Amino acid sequence: MDQQSERRALLPVVAIVGRPNVGKSTLFNCLTRSRDALVADEPGLTRDRKYGIARTGAENNAYVVVDTGGLTDDTDSMARAISTQALRAVEESDAVIFMVDGREGLTAADEEIASGLRSTGKIVTTAVNKTEGLDADIATGEFHALGLSEPHAISAAHRRGIQTLVDAVFARIPPSSEVPRDDNDGISVAIVGRPNVGKSTLINNLLGEDRLVAHDTPGTTRDSVRVPFRHGAKKYTLIDTAGIRRRGRVSEKVEKFSVVKSLQAIAQADVVIVVVDAGEGITDQDAGLLGLVLDAGRALTIAVNKWDCMHASDKRLARSNVARKLTFLDYVTVHYTSALKGTGLRRLFVSVDQAWRSASRKMATSELNAVLAKALTRNPPPVVRGRRIKLRYAHQGGSSPPLIVIHGNQTNQVPDNYRRYLVRTFRESLGLHGTPIQFQFKSGDNPYKGRRNVITPRQQRKRKRLMKHVKRR
Repeated sequence: MDQQSERRALLPVVAIVGRPNVGKSTLFNCLTRSRDALVADEPGLTRDRKYGIARTGAENNAYVVVDTGGLTDDTDSMARAISTQALRAVEESDAVIFMVDGREGLTAADEEIASGLRSTGKIVTTAVNKTEGLDADIATGEFHALGLSEPHAISAAHRRGIQTLVDAVFARIPPSSEVPRDDNDGISVAIVGRPNVGKSTLINNLLGEDRLVAHDTPGTTRDSVRVPFRHGAKKYTLIDTAGIRRRGRVSEKVEKFSVVKSLQAIAQADVVIVVVDAGEGITDQDAGLLGLVLDAGRALTIAVNKWDCMHASDKRLARSNVARKLTFLDYVTVHYTSALKGTGLRRLFVSVDQAWRSASRKMATSELNAVLAKALTRNPPPVVRGRRIKLRYAHQGGSSPPLIVIHGNQTNQVPDNYRRYLVRTFRESLGLHGTPIQFQFKSGDNPYKGRRNVITPRQQRKRKRLMKHVKRR
């Protein structure tokens, strides 16, 4: 059982469903008191199920709230996939909030959704949104015809009527007096890459279900979605992210927010899996994305996806191109995978675990000093302005990524090539794989800096006598 299932077994689950652009994500953010769900004035923005923990009542009772994509009668494959995700949320829920638009009034699509909800046998509470400035009785009047429950007038954007709605939901289902048993979601793994490289397909294959909307249209995923996952005895949280394109190609406002969400996911992750397209190889955009991950100091592994689409002759060329373009990441493991067929995916987590152990490792000061001494003996620091740089001792300053602090003299003069030499020596000696290493150099303060040598009167008289002889000469 994964972490998400544990929470569902313990807490009531409330799903929010309705047509596109009626305010479901805004209500989700309001209930969870977060900004996790991406919100914009554009229909069809939400596509995957998004879970969050909300609390209610004087006892602060917890429950799970599920944001879903809009239900439509469109027949295209994308709309069907979004509707499937929403209906699965309804199936696993204890109660449903059916959200409608109070300004548009009752529509045929609302009636069709209500009919489907009645057939599920779930407890349904109707929320009439966008009623700010309207008379509540007039706004909700026509929605009594749905025959589901007493409609409640709310304004999710202005946080009006929310508590009354939640009270109505839990008047029909018992709230939980407990809290989630385990807030530890395990290792956080962000799946990032360019659009349409197979990130959502990879997660779906790992989970063994169509948890995320996967489509051949680039940009299918728009929001970052956290999915609990258990591999063997270990727990992970997989973060599906929107595809990141070059800044010059990002023009839509929604896509800009999606990219920001992806960058936030990189910063918050413990390990990042960068997915690239085997057919296109390592592009300049992939290299830039890898640079972003390294700048964030995240542990890293690389998945070259769609390997099943490559011919045998092309595979040899692709491997050599990947090796040539990733010479600066020789400490990162590269896996050749097929997210569609599931080949090579399980080995990914061997590298994820190794990278996480390296990034979070605690290193003794004696161990670091021994490595530093070996490095100095093998290759002493260079001489700068007639004085040799002295590196005296080292200690760990942090983890994720490992930070090694080295004290000495003239440390601000350490050249870049010697820094790279130290990084390589420490990495090989300590067995750190899949994580960048950061160094911080500190110079000792000069104890005589700012102090003047005050001479005694006798020394002053002696100095005057000596200066007379100098002047005569």
